[in-house]
Amino acid sequence: MSHHLSQGTSGAIRRFARWVANGSVGHPLLEGINYWDELRESPSQMEICFAIFANVLELDERGEPVNEKYAERRAAIWLYRYCTGKLPPDEPDLEPWECALH
Repeated sequence: MSHHLSQGTSGAIRRFARWVANGSVGHPLLEGINYWDELRESPSQMEICFAIFANVLELDERGEPVNEKYAERRAAIWLYRYCTGKLPPDEPDLEPWECALH
């Protein structure tokens, strides 16, 4: 068994980082919300955002991601709530395990 991230998982993490950095994570859920300014002022909130993505991301038996877009959406829901103070319409709240910092 490999002790390295699969190429697919490494790619998923890089894509998520790029989407966060360029302001398009969770598109279109966060359209019109400038979360980048909020995160820049509080790096620990950025850490929580990435923790949610990593905690929700599931891998198959080969270590390849199977729910990358869902993990991104859960992180985007948290960003939405952090920036607006409310949940997006028709979205369930995050579970404590999703936000855990390990």
